[in-house]
Amino acid sequence: MIKDKDDVLILAIESSCDETSSAVVKNGRYVLSNVISSQIDLHKLYGGVVPEIASRKHVENIDAVIKESLKEANVTFDDIDAIAVTYGPGLVGALLVGLSEAKALAYALNKPLIGVHHIEGHISANYIENKDFEPPYVSLVVSGGHSHLVYVEDYGKYEIMGRTRDDAVGEAYDKVARVLGMGYPGGPKIDKIAKMGNPDAIQFPRVFLEEDSYDFSFSGLKSAVLNYINKEKMMGNTVVPEDVSASFQKAVVEVLVAKTIKASKEKGVSKVALAGGVASNTALREALSKACEENGLYFSVPSPVLCTDNAGMIGSAGYYEYIKGIRDGLDLNAIPSLKLGDRG
Repeated sequence: MIKDKDDVLILAIESSCDETSSAVVKNGRYVLSNVISSQIDLHKLYGGVVPEIASRKHVENIDAVIKESLKEANVTFDDIDAIAVTYGPGLVGALLVGLSEAKALAYALNKPLIGVHHIEGHISANYIENKDFEPPYVSLVVSGGHSHLVYVEDYGKYEIMGRTRDDAVGEAYDKVARVLGMGYPGGPKIDKIAKMGNPDAIQFPRVFLEEDSYDFSFSGLKSAVLNYINKEKMMGNTVVPEDVSASFQKAVVEVLVAKTIKASKEKGVSKVALAGGVASNTALREALSKACEENGLYFSVPSPVLCTDNAGMIGSAGYYEYIKGIRDGLDLNAIPSLKLGDRG
C-alpha cells in the first residue's frame, strides 16, 4: 500500500480469551485487516473455555494470524509505526502469548510497544465503522466476563459508573443455557430461541439494587430461572425453553437499558454506545436503540463481528494511546484483573 506521511499504522494483537487475532489499523478508524482465529468449536466439547487449551492454541496460531493480517493489509513490518497488544484483563496464560509475541516484535523491529486494556478495546470498536463518533458519551460494555457502565469523557479517560457485583451478563446467559441443555456458548442460542417464545410467560425478577446505583447483579435472576426450571420438572410440568429464554432475556435487557439511559441523563451526554460480546444480542440492540430514540440520544453499536474479541478494536484503542505519547517497556506484564483506567 502507499502510505501517506501522516498516516499511523498500528499492528494489533488480541489473545485475552479464546480468539487469536491480529489486525492492521490506520489512524485509529480504518481497519485494513482483522484476522480472527476462533477456538469456539474446540471449547464446545468442554462446555466452556479451558484456559490451558486456549493458551496452547494461541501459541500454535499466532504467527500465522499475524502474517495473514499483514498480507491482507498489503503492508510489511517496515510500514508499521507501533505494536499494540491486549495486556489485561483476561486469562493470564492466553494474555501472555499475545504479549510475548508483541514484545518480541517490538524489540526485533525497534517499534514502540503499547499495552491496551481489553474493555477499552471493546469501547473503541465504535470508532471503526462510525467515523464521526467521539467522546463524550456513556457506554454499556457487556460480555461473558464483564458488565460495565462507563462514562467516556475523552479518549482514554473513563469513569466506571457501574459494574456487576456477581455474574457478568454473558456468564448468566451461559449458565441458563446450560441448564436448558443448549450447550456452549449460550448467549447466541438463547437469543435465537427467545424470538420464538413469550417474553411475558414467566415473571422473573428485575434487580435494580439501590436507587442511586448503576451496578448490576444477575446472580439472583440466574437462580430464579434455575429454581423455576427445577420446580416445574419436580411437578411434572413441561418446561418451554423458548418461553424461559424470552422471559429471562427480557428481565436482563430491561435492567441494562434502564440503567444506561439513566446514566446518560445524569452525565448530560447526547450519545450512547454499546460494546462487548453481548452487544451482538439482537434484543438488547433493538431495545437500547429504541430507548435512545425515545430519549433523543444518538445510539452507536458495532457490527457483530466487531463486538467479539478482535484485534481491530485493540488497534483503534492503541492508536489513541500512541498519539498521546504513551509507550510501554519490554517489562510490560499481563494483568488478568486489570481495571479500566489503570496503566498497571
